[in-house]
Amino acid sequence: METAAQTQETPPDEPLFDPTPYGSGKDDSVTDTTEQCATTRHVLTIDGTSIPYTARAGHLVTADMYSARPAARIFYVAFTANVATPISRPVTFFYNGGPGSSSVYLLLGSFGPRRIRTNMPYFTPPAPYALDDNPDSLLDYSDLVFINPVGTGYSAAVAPGKNGDYWGVDEDARSIKQFIKRYLTVFGRWNSPKFLFGESYGTPRTCVLTWLLHEDGVDLNGVVLQSSILDYGQTNNPVGLLPTLAADAWFHKKVSSSPTPPDLPAFLTEVEKFSRGPYAGAIADFPKVDPALLNCMSGMIGIPPVVLKYWKLDPTTSGGTVFLNSLLQDDGLAVGSYDGRVTAEETGIAGSVDPASGNNDPTMTAVTGIYTAMWNVYLNEELKYTSVTPFLDSNDQAFQNWNFGHVDPTGAQKGGPLSLYTAGDLAAAMALNPYLRVFSANGYYDAVTPFFQTVLNFENMPLSAPRQHGRLTIRNYPSGHMIYLDNASRTAMKADLASFYRPSVVHAHAAAITESTDGALRISHSRYRRRVSRTPY
Repeated sequence: METAAQTQETPPDEPLFDPTPYGSGKDDSVTDTTEQCATTRHVLTIDGTSIPYTARAGHLVTADMYSARPAARIFYVAFTANVATPISRPVTFFYNGGPGSSSVYLLLGSFGPRRIRTNMPYFTPPAPYALDDNPDSLLDYSDLVFINPVGTGYSAAVAPGKNGDYWGVDEDARSIKQFIKRYLTVFGRWNSPKFLFGESYGTPRTCVLTWLLHEDGVDLNGVVLQSSILDYGQTNNPVGLLPTLAADAWFHKKVSSSPTPPDLPAFLTEVEKFSRGPYAGAIADFPKVDPALLNCMSGMIGIPPVVLKYWKLDPTTSGGTVFLNSLLQDDGLAVGSYDGRVTAEETGIAGSVDPASGNNDPTMTAVTGIYTAMWNVYLNEELKYTSVTPFLDSNDQAFQNWNFGHVDPTGAQKGGPLSLYTAGDLAAAMALNPYLRVFSANGYYDAVTPFFQTVLNFENMPLSAPRQHGRLTIRNYPSGHMIYLDNASRTAMKADLASFYRPSVVHAHAAAITESTDGALRISHSRYRRRVSRTPY
């Protein structure tokens, strides 16, 4: 049966040409404070069900919390299902990391209605590329809003402010908090279930943002943390990294343990036990080394015992690249840090290319071309938003000028480029919102944000046993940092996310909002009925 929304005549698309120049420098800003967007209509089919939806690409203007003056013009792309009661649908806010990254990677790679087709874990050949409908999209469970932080994409500070005013842990989170509140107001979604989805640096952003939203009276239903880095002080912890290196060795058939482990998850469970126990103890006892332990470690990660001893048992030597450049050295190949399945030439000039910002990591090299080309195709031709400014997907200046200072909910200083700690912010939000649920996803082959280190960070989070109460779900997939670029992993993650979202979707549909004859709102629920009032302050 068709819904009322489906039987209505589809409105025409509304293209937008944006003449505003968006500078991406630290001191740049804009004066334009208009809120406008390109609007287009589409249909996506998921599991045999057609979902008509509206796409919007444009800007909302945030306000300073105290002066109420325009603060930043934030570029976003939103996808909303055309239903009669949108308030009953969850809305999820997505962003990537960096810091300094736009949201284009999640938008075109993960759970939006359209996605690029890559050759991962191999290099995606040059154009022509393909952009497909995404059967793994989350649009059947949630409306989707992809946010570009200030200084990325077409987002900029409003004069007299400058982009650099927002380039910091707390400054950035406060800005995105104001955007979310503005979006909820403009599109009437204050009473919808609300989720955050952050990747990489987007995960500490999520922790801080979750707490700031709670302080402003916006309690979330759930957050999704993909490829987490919640404790910068543990970035080069060899105990947390070792299982990832074992996964890389397993994929490239360099594991020499006997018998060769046929099953990756089972093998990594054994490596985790080894890493927690004998390996952690051996690092503490170095230079005293048990030869049996050395041989065991060698068999797990495919590096000769004599080399491991030279590394002082620590493969994070030289910033973590020593293993990546050594595993396939005999073949003249380097292993990707973002996805250990991906390789690239490490001989000749290729081995001397400056890897600044990670853009020349084999993983990023393999997909940068298709992202650049197809984002321009998608934005200009399908979403019908055209700008005079080139789109900057990653802003190195933001990263280089980022303020890593951070004050956590207790008032303690938890910042620093090598010591930023935000798991405490998430713990505080979970402690005060007993219904907040967390979904953590990592790739086995990701050496940038290792999956086992994420587990250790959660174990050390200042919150009593969140997993025992079913509020923390941890899933790992045979993929890399950008889990979704692996087809099988993306499909598996969508199934896990469906289970994660389902309670909020069921609850939203069960709570029917009707209007009484005197114009007051009456809220009915299958389990209880109550009147809620809140005094403004």
